Amino acid sequence: MTSMLNHAIRNLPASSAWAVRVFARSLSCSSQLQAPAVQPKSKKTLAKSGVKNIVVVEGVRIPFLQSGTSYADLMPHDLARAALQGLLNRTSVPKDVVDYIVYGTVIQEVKTSNVAREAALGAGFSDKTPAHTVTMACISSNQAMTTGIGLIAAGQCDIVVAGGVELMSDVPIRHSRKMRKTMLTLNRAKTVGQKLALISKIRPDYFAPELPAVAEFSTSETMGHSADRLAAAFAISRVEQDEYALRSHTLAKKAQEEGLLLDVVPFKVPGKDTVTKDNGIRPSSLEQMSKLKPAFVKPYGTVTAANSSFLTDGASAMLLMSEEKALALGYKPKAYLRDFVYVSQDPKDQLLLGPTYATPKVLEKAGLTMADIDVFEFHEAFAGQILANMKAMDSDWFAQNYMGRKSKVGAPPLEKFNTWGGSLSLGHPFGATGCRLAITAAHRLKKEGGQYGLIAACAAGGQGHAMLVELYPQ
Repeated sequence: MTSMLNHAIRNLPASSAWAVRVFARSLSCSSQLQAPAVQPKSKKTLAKSGVKNIVVVEGVRIPFLQSGTSYADLMPHDLARAALQGLLNRTSVPKDVVDYIVYGTVIQEVKTSNVAREAALGAGFSDKTPAHTVTMACISSNQAMTTGIGLIAAGQCDIVVAGGVELMSDVPIRHSRKMRKTMLTLNRAKTVGQKLALISKIRPDYFAPELPAVAEFSTSETMGHSADRLAAAFAISRVEQDEYALRSHTLAKKAQEEGLLLDVVPFKVPGKDTVTKDNGIRPSSLEQMSKLKPAFVKPYGTVTAANSSFLTDGASAMLLMSEEKALALGYKPKAYLRDFVYVSQDPKDQLLLGPTYATPKVLEKAGLTMADIDVFEFHEAFAGQILANMKAMDSDWFAQNYMGRKSKVGAPPLEKFNTWGGSLSLGHPFGATGCRLAITAAHRLKKEGGQYGLIAACAAGGQGHAMLVELYPQ
């Protein structure tokens, strides 16, 4: 596939090679770092006859922190509980009116495998409120949101809390399988002789632990390795990736300083100070970034620690309701959650191309085009991944040969794209990112005067998600 994609990139029109020109302009012009002053547009609503309108009343997240920092001594349900409490504090929604709670997570703590339930109980929700946990790699909280949408649309619930959590500071490390098998057999041994016989079979290599890795089970490749190959296939240079990462950090820093990250709620960490802001936002310089060595494909790879999302701890929570219920309770919703799609493709060569496949499908479901979208919020796993998706979406050849389409969907314009930063700078707690994307889209629509937002994300396993967000009438 790499050779085919290289052929495609070489044959793309010159206008597709927008990255260097646009990023150079975005880094040199302060106006690029500001949300454009857009007048509210009058467009059709995406409401469908006979289908309930599902609204976002509020969405919050505790600050996303680099793993190994202030959340290091906590457990995942502690973070999720804090996000739920932040949502309760912000909305004053009575706990007993919530019909269901669903959370997304990726690397599960074995003691709290249903982290949604433990966090809900810890946050003071009724023990009569059902809760379950879903996992779908980096789109786990996306799945939580759309599960909530489904429950409300089906008439099973009126009010659902959806969210996600990840604690990369402490991940399960297992004994080797040989040791686990021996220990389980030892537990069933009835006599001292049987126990001694089993113990005598233990060898030093039994004690070697099984460390978790952010790798694909089906291919044994790390996601970073896949990102490096994807960047090479689409001819994304190291400079382009560093420029994009710098853009993300610069925009995030500006948004943070201007108080635009309205979804962040403070979290008093037990035994420590109150955390009030994300700590991974660190604008650097292209010169400093260029000094870092490749992180995955050595020595010639282009993916580094500077242009990749970092290991992050964090949690999010979102209050979803039917529009009728929200208005009955006196809430002014922020946005409608509209059409959404999930996609899957080759987990080796196309692992991180979920947004490319999902975006045209969700637009076609709603009868929209890229030009109709006012704000884009895409998950930034790696700078190379984002830029590869941009090129793939802007390629007729890729659309025809890989997507079964007659023509490209087109790349999102940068002036509408992740203008308050993204996962490269804000952080990426795997299971929590989707809710951040959705509520940020809602806030940007209100701030910038738009009507439609599109969120999209890739996920391990070669999967992806896209959803349309429509601003609630102001």
